Amino acid sequence: MRVLLAEDDEVLSDGISKALRQCGYAVDHVESGLDADHALTAAPFDLLILDLGLPRLDGLQVLQRLRSRGDRLPVLILTARDGLQDRVAGLDHGADDYITKPFDLPELEARVRALLRRSQLGNNLEIVYGPLKFDTTGKYVTINDQPLDLSAKELAVLEMLLQRAGRVVSKEQLIEHLYAWDEEVSHNAIEVNVHRLRKKLDPEGVSIRAIRGLGYLLETTA
Repeated sequence: MRVLLAEDDEVLSDGISKALRQCGYAVDHVESGLDADHALTAAPFDLLILDLGLPRLDGLQVLQRLRSRGDRLPVLILTARDGLQDRVAGLDHGADDYITKPFDLPELEARVRALLRRSQLGNNLEIVYGPLKFDTTGKYVTINDQPLDLSAKELAVLEMLLQRAGRVVSKEQLIEHLYAWDEEVSHNAIEVNVHRLRKKLDPEGVSIRAIRGLGYLLETTA
């Protein structure tokens, strides 16, 4: 999952970015509202974490522009503005959640998980596909009721394939959703992760079929 963090406090943004990356998210960071607005029109994201007191364009204006384009991207406001009217304004402008500074990182991480789960899967906590079971909260995978040991990137690829089960997922989609701007990535890197994942799934009755010129399709073989 790819997250855009719009926050102009360098120390805070660095801490949040590191924490979310350790959770397996790809995180891109911008320091102004104008840069956030440009980023949101240039690349696909799964979540926006938005400070309201941004330079060059206020956070509420960023949110207004996002919603005026018909974009339903989940938005978590993260701000020092803790007044009732501020919270009401943020939610009324289209935010999905609102958390005030100072905050605890575990709570932020939990809210991020909840918003992403709600946007991707409704209220379902588990994805089941044939013998595969994926716990979306704990990021835990079993196959035929046995734990499946996956690297962070293998887990991210599998999650995206599961969310789009029955549909072809292109390499470009995987790159756009799983890697941040500052990560060097190529089609070969995707192929390597898919190859490693395929070796772990094939013996258990699940395959990743390569569709020439299009991408990958998750299938059961049992």
